[in-house]
Amino acid sequence: MKNSNQKNNCYTIDFEFIPTAKKPIEREKLDTLVQTGTNITRKPPLELSGLGSDINNKSVLNARAKRKLVTNKVVLALIEVAKKKGDSEMEKTLRNTYYCLHKVVVSDNKLYGHYCGNRICTVCTSIRKARMINKYLPLLQCWEKPHLVTLTTKSCYAKGLNSRMRAMKRAFKKILAKCKKRHQRGKGPKLVGIKSLECNFNATNRTYNPHYHVIVPTWEVAIYLKREWMKLWTKNFTNGWAQDIRPIKNNEEGLIEVVKYGSKIFTEQDPNKKKTKKTNRYVYISALYNILNSMKGLRLFDRFGFETQKDKIQKVNHSSKITNYDELSYCPEIMDWVNDETGETLSDFTPDWELQNLINHRIDTTLQ
Repeated sequence: MKNSNQKNNCYTIDFEFIPTAKKPIEREKLDTLVQTGTNITRKPPLELSGLGSDINNKSVLNARAKRKLVTNKVVLALIEVAKKKGDSEMEKTLRNTYYCLHKVVVSDNKLYGHYCGNRICTVCTSIRKARMINKYLPLLQCWEKPHLVTLTTKSCYAKGLNSRMRAMKRAFKKILAKCKKRHQRGKGPKLVGIKSLECNFNATNRTYNPHYHVIVPTWEVAIYLKREWMKLWTKNFTNGWAQDIRPIKNNEEGLIEVVKYGSKIFTEQDPNKKKTKKTNRYVYISALYNILNSMKGLRLFDRFGFETQKDKIQKVNHSSKITNYDELSYCPEIMDWVNDETGETLSDFTPDWELQNLINHRIDTTLQ
């Protein structure tokens, strides 16, 4: 790991410091892996699952390297929080995330590796988002006039976050059951849509705002859902102006808004204010830990009122056995995957100044 210290309750990582090794690692492209004439050492057969990722797509490869860097830095800080709280289960989950894609295999210009599937992992989240878009975008394109609805309650403090999220889950379930009976009696529209649970942290007020993003087929369904939400929560726990309804002009962008994440990693000090420069964002580690802990056991993304064709089709696992491959390990010091035999690197990723500033100087460990 790079030299790191803690100053003003923030983690500082020096990107300029790289430990001296007996054999320096050069930042070279991994182009020689499949070139004719390359010496190939006999290796035991290896069985791979999945279709792999194309290593010739440098933009995708660099994006994955960036997500791996961000995930590692954030997870290391979260592990320290878990240790202080004595949460061994969360610590184990976070360590599993830290080693996501730590070891990878390259064969025939394809990249294969083990994915943790955890919510805090930005690598796995991006893959899950792509799958959701492919699955639900055709449906949205068939809807008449889809609308995005934001349903929320009044903000709460950390100690009440867990119970608030579960109360929201019960409330939404109750609304669905009530409206289903009404529809069966011919007294109301059928509630159909997709929803996701998200939570923001307000560092100024030190409060949390869990909310639902919901996409429904029409404006009428959106108004119906908002009215039932307001009726159930009453003015004591929510405000009418906080419930947002807006038409979706671009189906893919609207779907991305719903499936993107459970909580932002990089957060403005006050998310209610107008967005300012990105350099004003922070990573509030303790607050992020509270959000992740409160979301345990809750489904972040779900659909209601319908089934898709892909729900009915059994998932097919693609597997293959190979003998010609290269093994690589992720090296935190150079933020890249390195060939275990040749020392060659996989991507050309170098973090820009903005990202370096965020993960070096703007990881706050106190606010929650």
